[in-house]
Amino acid sequence: MTELLAVLFGYVLGSMPFGYWVPRLVRREDIRTKGSGNVGASNVFRVYGRSLGVPVALLDLAKGFAAAALGLWAGGALIGVLAGAAAMIGHARPVFLGFQKGGKMVATAGGALLALAPLAAFISIGIWLVTFLLTRYASLASIVTAVALVVSVLALGYPWPIVVFGIAGASAVIFLHRSNIRRLLRGTEHRFELRRSPSG
Repeated sequence: MTELLAVLFGYVLGSMPFGYWVPRLVRREDIRTKGSGNVGASNVFRVYGRSLGVPVALLDLAKGFAAAALGLWAGGALIGVLAGAAAMIGHARPVFLGFQKGGKMVATAGGALLALAPLAAFISIGIWLVTFLLTRYASLASIVTAVALVVSVLALGYPWPIVVFGIAGASAVIFLHRSNIRRLLRGTEHRFELRRSPSG
């Protein structure tokens, strides 16, 4: 019963749409009507800049970490993986937004990975930062990091539940970025301007 509750609570944690709540609280605006319409940290950063984008990214990271850590405490690696995966599903289809489309799970997956496989997580964070700073495409950085994550968990010899989590999580992230991939191939994907003043 404790294990099941940990997984369910992981979904609830993941469902907390900070990308929607924070702009609503601070700016009285609905992020779903701005930018790409996505409630993830990337769109918040794109629309409002670092002042709101960074806190949302950290909150999304924290909820993934908390869910997976709770699962680890409740039942070990397998329950940790299931709770982390539940948080990712919650982020993609949050109960607090009526199961409407949520974010693309990158930060939440990163938080879960930080609890489950810290070394692979730090490698992934480093790869994301380098790719983003070189290209200024958040989507490309996320896709490259997803591929690198699979390589990392395999190379570092983590237990099979974590390897499966890495492969499934990476596949989900790439799938949710399929429209970004098409825009990247067409050369129409949004490129971040790091010195741009936040709008709104």
